[in-house]
Amino acid sequence: MAALVIAAMTVLRLVYASAIELRTDEAYYWTWSKETALSFLDHPPMIAWLIRFGTAIFGDTTLGVRFGGIVAMLVTQCLLADIVRRLTHDARAVALAVLMPEAALYYGLLMAKVAPDVALIPFAVAMMWSLVRLAQSGDGRWWLAAGLFAGLSLLSKFTAIMFAPAVAAFLLVPDWRGRWLRSPYPYLAVVVAIVVFSPVLIWNAQHDWASFRFQGVRATTNYGISLRTIGDYIGLQFGLVGFVMLPVVLLGLAMTAWRGYRTREPVAILLSTAVLVPFLYFFAKSLTLRVGDTWPMFMWPVGFAAAAVNLAMLPGEGWSARMIRSGIFWVNIAVVSGIAFVVIVFLYYVAAPWNLLGKMDPIGAEAGYEQVAARAQAALDETGATWIATTDYRTYAMMRWLFRDRGVPVIEINERGRFQDFRDPGMDGIKGHAGIYVGREPDNHGPVWDSIPAKREPLAQVERRWRSVLIDTYALDKLTGWTPELSPPKDSPLFQWRVLAGEFAKRELS
Repeated sequence: MAALVIAAMTVLRLVYASAIELRTDEAYYWTWSKETALSFLDHPPMIAWLIRFGTAIFGDTTLGVRFGGIVAMLVTQCLLADIVRRLTHDARAVALAVLMPEAALYYGLLMAKVAPDVALIPFAVAMMWSLVRLAQSGDGRWWLAAGLFAGLSLLSKFTAIMFAPAVAAFLLVPDWRGRWLRSPYPYLAVVVAIVVFSPVLIWNAQHDWASFRFQGVRATTNYGISLRTIGDYIGLQFGLVGFVMLPVVLLGLAMTAWRGYRTREPVAILLSTAVLVPFLYFFAKSLTLRVGDTWPMFMWPVGFAAAAVNLAMLPGEGWSARMIRSGIFWVNIAVVSGIAFVVIVFLYYVAAPWNLLGKMDPIGAEAGYEQVAARAQAALDETGATWIATTDYRTYAMMRWLFRDRGVPVIEINERGRFQDFRDPGMDGIKGHAGIYVGREPDNHGPVWDSIPAKREPLAQVERRWRSVLIDTYALDKLTGWTPELSPPKDSPLFQWRVLAGEFAKRELS
């Protein structure tokens, strides 16, 4: 039955991946997949490699861009199944471990939406799987596998470092700490992880440590305590993990932590700490900053494994039959209601004609760029312009995506810190030619234009709508007498990566 459910939900994700237009960040990561840069300002390169894998099979289609996420989900489920099988030898627990992700909206549906977190999740779970194998076998070579997957996790997203406290507790709290501290394997594992992560280190050494400084501002920004951002964080966890699933998993983690630290059992310490420490860290950050919807998602699959293992261990620990039946009941409710919710959300986006959330709809808020691209194409035809300019990476990414087969160069003329080591976008078709500026109002009147000597001629306005709801209005201008600079000085407002980090928090809070 579990296999049939997984097969059906995989088909659902394939349909979703094919039917829903890319969101802006997905299109942005797709542009990365066309580059040969070692790393990028915003994130490490794994997401670009994952997209390149999918587009090599299915071409530059929505399914091609998202296919890697669908594979990542299946790999994650296989790893969870083997972790739970090894720890419990209980078929019901294994089934629960693979069905819990299907019942959580982020995994059951949105693993089809590519993001660095999607690339991170299977490698993070693989690291946990390696440490479970280490605990069961006592073979120190599993440290090397853990180091490999740790490095691949860091190549996916920097938040992988938040598993470090769990690995440290796994190493130091159990009675085996003396043995492993004297062994070379944990230290070699660190070396392996650093070597695998080295492309990011090399790129940053060549670019003023841009990624680390950029992310450092994100991690340390503080705009004062806000009940709204706390509510956003908790609400997102309920929405993306499950209204019933989240309490079930947190209870299972609490019991696993109590069991692990009371008896110094390595795997229980590992699994519980790997989720509870990041969960509490993000809660603390939510006091002063809006936590992004995907940021905590790397940790919950480990929580699913811990909850499934915990349920299987209750009978052997002398818990009452009533307690055990209650645990099974609530897990079953969480799985059934969660899968039903995922299917309803899928139908809403793929088949329903309504917009129930207005501008707040997470998909609708980034839909409708085809309307903007169509008007931009008409402006190109009317004016004889040969290229498109933007001042926002989201608009840039969507224009790149929607003009991908038309041979029209698209360039973001500011925020050039995002595009270090990018290839030539087609400057031969830009120099000496008019361009069309596409910008969201009021960005078309931003201070960045004080640094741009181009002559601007207003052409038109175009509305971006989703299911009849107005999302944004865009201005189209003709640009003449200027050629954009791909590599402005780092103190130029057109480079601007230092400003990006600070402005990020302001936008998220507003």
